[in-house]
Formats: sequence, C-alpha cells, structure tokens
Amino acid sequence: MKNKFDKQKLYELLCEIPRGKVVTYGKLAEMLGDKSWARAVGNALHSNPDGDKYPCYKVVNGKGELSLSYAFGGIKEQKRRLEADGIKVENGKVDLKIYGL
Repeated sequence: MKNKFDKQKLYELLCEIPRGKVVTYGKLAEMLGDKSWARAVGNALHSNPDGDKYPCYKVVNGKGELSLSYAFGGIKEQKRRLEADGIKVENGKVDLKIYGL
C-alpha cells in the first residue's frame, strides 16, 4: 500500500529543520515517503496555518531559490527570516552545499 500525503507530518518536519539550514520541497517530499509529492509539499506550505510555529521560510526549490509567493510576506520576508537564521541569501538564492540539509 502506498503512503498517503500527510500535511501534519509535513508541518512537524518543518519544526525539525535546524537553525541555519534549509530544505528543498523535493527533500521534504522524500522525507514524507514519496519524492513525487514535491508539488503537494509546496501547496501545503502555501496554506500553512502558522508561519511562526511551522517555519516554511526554510524551504527553497531544488536550485536554492526562494519562493516568489512566500505565504507570509513574499520573497523579501522569506529573505529577512533566512538571514535572521544566519543564512546568506544572494540574488534570491541560498547555497544548498552550505545551508542545505
């Protein structure tokens, strides 16, 4: 039987991302049990019920790019939050080799 996408488990995983680190949509999908759920991860993050409790700002795409439609204030707010965590953002991207999980 195939795993079912679990939004609550996704939100719990967000809380496990250490300060100073980011994760990709694909990596979160893989952690949930199916790499093909990357788009579902993005949709779930966009409807995150609490951006302070569940730090979706720590999620970037596979190239390290920030989200143009970050749900809690746009790309500038995502950049601000990442930098407050000690993550260097250049040209809307983070270096996944340095900051990726």
